[in-house]
Amino acid sequence: MRTMAAAPAVPAALVLEQATQAQTPAARPAGQPIANGKRDAVGEPVAHFFTAPQLAALRRLSDLLMPPMKGEPGALDAGVPEFLDFLIGQSPADRKQLYRSGLDMLNAHAAKQFGKPFAELDAKQADAIVRPLLVLVPWSFELPKEPGARFLAAAHDDIRTATRNSREVSAAAVAAGRRPLGAQLYFLPVDPIYKG
Repeated sequence: MRTMAAAPAVPAALVLEQATQAQTPAARPAGQPIANGKRDAVGEPVAHFFTAPQLAALRRLSDLLMPPMKGEPGALDAGVPEFLDFLIGQSPADRKQLYRSGLDMLNAHAAKQFGKPFAELDAKQADAIVRPLLVLVPWSFELPKEPGARFLAAAHDDIRTATRNSREVSAAAVAAGRRPLGAQLYFLPVDPIYKG
């Protein structure tokens, strides 16, 4: 009786073992890299929060405030506008409003003074709009009260911080034989949606 009960289990165990072996991937040859599945290395981030004119203005502002310098990548090289699109999109309502109204203000000033959006201004024209908003006062924890200066102070801080903490700036420091800032920690979008 015991022999009969055990007999059907043997073929089932063999079938289960064969099915498991068929699903197991082949062994990786030594020295072959493992695919790491980093989507950000193969795709372009898609903006979700800012409108197209707002994001274009943020790109221009990012390039003005943190251009490439001394062999280090700038804000555009580091994908800072796209990162800020993700970050501000997940921020509290007052932060969202600060950015949206600030970027709209840059576009409105550009249209009024030069007849085109902020993103299309050359360096001299953009400076004519941004410079009056810069509040040259001693540093404090508080942002300026004037809305345009408040936006510019917040955006400048965010753009600088995101650029300096990017993977691109860290990689450039290592390539130049310098120690990167921090412990090679940099931002990556948490779970963005990519096109491409």
